[in-house]
Amino acid sequence: MANTVTKEISYEDLKALLGKSQNLLLVDVRSKEEVDKGRIPGSVHIPLDTVEAAFSMQPEQFKAKYGVTKPPLDAPELVFHCQVGRRGGMATAKAHELGYVNARNYTGGYKEWSEKEGK
Repeated sequence: MANTVTKEISYEDLKALLGKSQNLLLVDVRSKEEVDKGRIPGSVHIPLDTVEAAFSMQPEQFKAKYGVTKPPLDAPELVFHCQVGRRGGMATAKAHELGYVNARNYTGGYKEWSEKEGK
């Protein structure tokens, strides 16, 4: 059994990454209805039930579908988030199973983000 401890990232760390990193891929795994109400700038919407398929795609397919470059398995800055952390954790665990060793979950989710950002 692989180590199932989910790596996490805080609001402060995510905010800093969004400000400086060109390599960050922030994946929003919420439903389309939730995303339509507001999202973290720069995030890519890949619903939870499609995460496994998305991250199993060939890079060309991934780029065509999501408009961003598919991260390599050792991508240092791959972050998943949902509304309050649970689905983000599930997506992060799935990414780990697929070999994305550094995938992290933003546990505060969009709820915390929107509160801190005052939106």
